[in-house]
Amino acid sequence: MATIRDVSKLAGVSVATVSRVINQKGYVHEDTLQRVHKAIKLLNYVPNDVARSLSKKSTKTIALFVPDITNPFFNELALAVEKVTQLYGYTTILCNTNESAKIERQYIQNLKQKYIDGFIMATNTLTEEEIDQLDIPMVAVDRSSTPVVPTVTSKNRDGAHLAVQALLQQGCNKIAHIRGPKGLWIAEERCQGYLDLVENMPWFTPKLIANGNFQLKEAAEAAKKLFKEHPDIDGVFAGNDLMAIGTLRALQEHGIRVPDQVQIIGYDGISLAEMVYPELSTVSQSIYEMGMLAARILIKKIEQIHLDEENHQLEVKLVQRGTTRHG
Repeated sequence: MATIRDVSKLAGVSVATVSRVINQKGYVHEDTLQRVHKAIKLLNYVPNDVARSLSKKSTKTIALFVPDITNPFFNELALAVEKVTQLYGYTTILCNTNESAKIERQYIQNLKQKYIDGFIMATNTLTEEEIDQLDIPMVAVDRSSTPVVPTVTSKNRDGAHLAVQALLQQGCNKIAHIRGPKGLWIAEERCQGYLDLVENMPWFTPKLIANGNFQLKEAAEAAKKLFKEHPDIDGVFAGNDLMAIGTLRALQEHGIRVPDQVQIIGYDGISLAEMVYPELSTVSQSIYEMGMLAARILIKKIEQIHLDEENHQLEVKLVQRGTTRHG
């Protein structure tokens, strides 16, 4: 296997000059540049990536942080990110924080020592001060971050409007909301979208909002409690598809017919929504597009390419299936 010294000997230049050519660092005369490239090609020389990363403090590696890899939303997001990073010669490390701030910070400390090039954050535990101190290219996806961090989200509040409007138009007279975690931006936006349309209704009470924490089982328990206290609920808007599926299961266990007695709409548009019966109506966001866009933005930041736009809000659409009585 050829070495850098073999290249320098064949090209008639110093090892340092070959290194400058490989790392694209420092001035090299055009004639010399061509001789080095010709020698590299003739010898089929492959640069040592480890040595290059140490000299450039770059590994062509990014990290994707997700809070819960069991949620199909993050699986689809990760596939999209990986597709783009592979296309541009980067490697993606998947970091599942399991909703733990401690685990997230441990990941970050370990990765910083390995010259990671950038982070895509689909988590929400870092403070603004911590983000500023990281001093590493970063993109937030499906989360709100600091003004200096580019974001890729969907129109969460508009999506909630679509769901609640559909339930109202399809005859629902008392609509509950299974919401995501308190303090999480997307959960707050979707909850506020629900409130925009129902808080002035004569039947509305804050007790119609229950926290399912974006989890299937917790949402099922929350739904059981809601329907025990308010048996006349005939519509549910869930803040994500997993919670909608949990609600569907809870109602089916208690013999409540969906959509005849209760209509349900989720949020996300994950593939699992089409695998339950009846198939889940949902507000669909472009998960794959979000992941691809976040990866492209991060690579541009790493390579110091100008961004025409740093904050993206993608459109959403209502997809009605078997859990609503659409005409």
